[in-house]
Amino acid sequence: MRLRIAVLIAGASGFLALSYEILWYRVIAFMTRGIAASFGLLLAAYLGGLALGSWGSRLFCRDARHGGELRALLPLGAFVGLANAASAAVVPVFAWSAKHTDFRAGLGMVALGAALLGAVLPLTSHFGIDPDERAGARLSYVYLANIVGSALGSVLTGFVLLDAWPILQIARGLAYAGFGLSALLFVASRVPRRQLGVALGSLSLLTALVAWSLPRGYDRLYERLLYKHELTNQRFARVIETKSGVITVTDDGTVYGGGAYDGVVSTSIHRDRNGIVRALAIGALHGAPREVLMIGLSSGSWAQVVAHLPGVERLTVVEINPGYAELIAEHAEVRGLLANPKVTLAFDDGRRWLLRNPDRRFDLIVMNTTWHWRAHITNLVSREFHEIVRGHLLPGGVFYFNTTWSEDVLRTAASGFPHALRVNNFIAVSDAPIDFDRRRWRRSLEGLRIEGRPVIDVARDDDRELLESLLAYGDLEGREALLGRTGRAGIVTDDNMLPEFREPLRYPKLE
Repeated sequence: MRLRIAVLIAGASGFLALSYEILWYRVIAFMTRGIAASFGLLLAAYLGGLALGSWGSRLFCRDARHGGELRALLPLGAFVGLANAASAAVVPVFAWSAKHTDFRAGLGMVALGAALLGAVLPLTSHFGIDPDERAGARLSYVYLANIVGSALGSVLTGFVLLDAWPILQIARGLAYAGFGLSALLFVASRVPRRQLGVALGSLSLLTALVAWSLPRGYDRLYERLLYKHELTNQRFARVIETKSGVITVTDDGTVYGGGAYDGVVSTSIHRDRNGIVRALAIGALHGAPREVLMIGLSSGSWAQVVAHLPGVERLTVVEINPGYAELIAEHAEVRGLLANPKVTLAFDDGRRWLLRNPDRRFDLIVMNTTWHWRAHITNLVSREFHEIVRGHLLPGGVFYFNTTWSEDVLRTAASGFPHALRVNNFIAVSDAPIDFDRRRWRRSLEGLRIEGRPVIDVARDDDRELLESLLAYGDLEGREALLGRTGRAGIVTDDNMLPEFREPLRYPKLE
């Protein structure tokens, strides 16, 4: 009986602990704009807390006389309740600290919650395992249950609940489940009714307090995490949460993916808030990009432009977060992309998609890549990835992507291909010579229509002036000049993850 109860507690506490950790990582990653060190910082606080809690639990395990009695479930239930309350408070503390300090206060709360959770397993073992010749076998059952519960928490919360519910709803579910476990332990302890009544009454008050505070602690959560000390009365027009990340959109159409600037819902070159000139420059870089691959969708603005470039017959877009399709469907300026017969959307990791489709070849591969300092960006800017891309280019094909001004990324690209041209913060590389042909670009700009509307109407005087100013665009840099200027930069490899760890503890400002 006691062993079965111990197995149940170990499995449930493992489920709760890993589920909470997934929520905590989502929050700290959003808060730090996805810096590579965010997971390491969280894991250090979490494991440190677990270790301290496990070590401290020995104070409650010294008296072996009552450890195996059912009444020992009463203090164990109290530990579970306190651990659950502290864990539920972590996300609101992160939200508060975003405005007033940085992530350190939140990490301190992570350590506290993990310490209380860390005490549960040894206390459970002390209750459920007799100190005899079968102690080792029984401990393995308890430990296995904890591992299974932890795995289920990771899978169910990470792959199912994050797609089905917003973060507040998940937090509520975890909090109520934790308090429910605590109540079951109180009841199973078979203590006198008065003592049980006090315990359940106290737990009810704690549950009510958490239920009241959670909506307030999560109110404008992502706004507080994003704007930090600049927060006033901002509220996002749209928040889309999936297991792949969090997409937030402001009233003016600015998109943030995982807390980092991700473009604007706009295809206009007249008021170029989106750097669309870099997409339009494709018309000068390649004469006839019939087959085009785009890795990364975001607001769909770039894909909308590229899909309508003269000569494009098929555009394949690979995007890891299906939430962006939901975003695009809500904005008239880019909604047509979803119905365009030339466009195919594939929701997958870009690198994995290339490896899974070794026979696909393209005239142009374009990536409006995220910031070079974000976690996992190495997968899309390393020397090894460039070799994968090279194998998918048709003769004369061009690889054109955003370096976000990283000299390491610029140098890696220019070193890996015999021909390169920087266009603003983008770089075009190829095994064939690259010619920025302005006459070809004029024809492309004059012929470009999106949803039947000309991007530049040459019948208008102001548009003709805009056209001439675009054709005079001069933010270009050739390969030799680029390599000479970036002599101190490094080559990005899958192993060194150089741009991610140039400043591993940076606290990014709002872009």
